[in-house]
Amino acid sequence: MADFFDQLSDILFLDIETASQTEKFEELDPRLQEEWIKKELLIRMESQVELIPGSLYFDRAGIHAEFGQVICVGVGFFQTKKKDKKLIFRSKIFGDSDERELLLALKDLLNKKKWVLCAHNGKEFDFPYLCRRMLIQGIPLPEPLQIAGKKPWEVRHLDTMEMWKFGDYKHYTRLELLAAVFGIPTSKDGIDGSQVNSTFYHENDLEKIKKYCLRDVEVTARIYMAMHPQLDELEIEIAHSEDSKKDHKD
Repeated sequence: MADFFDQLSDILFLDIETASQTEKFEELDPRLQEEWIKKELLIRMESQVELIPGSLYFDRAGIHAEFGQVICVGVGFFQTKKKDKKLIFRSKIFGDSDERELLLALKDLLNKKKWVLCAHNGKEFDFPYLCRRMLIQGIPLPEPLQIAGKKPWEVRHLDTMEMWKFGDYKHYTRLELLAAVFGIPTSKDGIDGSQVNSTFYHENDLEKIKKYCLRDVEVTARIYMAMHPQLDELEIEIAHSEDSKKDHKD
């Protein structure tokens, strides 16, 4: 139990929200427009549906790091009180219309400690997306995101979806489904992932997206704890979230 407490305090739970680089396809860099149309051709071949070039950009570009951007990152971690059998979950949101400033702020946090990163589907989405966008923005990768040259057991990345697979490579499980089976309150009050781009561009409501992102971080942390039922007797206290806005240097 003591070892688990020590390890738990090193885990940084993380969730990112992304949007297309521009609101309209026509506003995208011409070279990227050409590349997006090539990507759309593959989608058209798979769906066997005729599409107007660029018509999928608004709905699909945000999930591709080459055509999207990070608009907020939610993080959270547990502070442990062994004597009281209590865990305090503290969270913070990094949100900025300037992606580079957002990523620099996140980089500062990731470099402060030898974190173990944990996200739902993080190994296939959140972690590589952050790496790609940081490099595109000219930002050196913080140590927890550096995987080049490391042996698999040296990469400090956890993924709750991978944990739930138990070796079943074909199994994809949504965060909301795991929340439902474990009786964890949903994170989908207000908006869901399919509405992030329209909320960002059409409603200009980054605050709503931040709240949604932080709820996902908390749900991910609770799912991680649910996979360790020996800790059921522990009380979890949720601390107020902070909004990170400050100047950073490269």
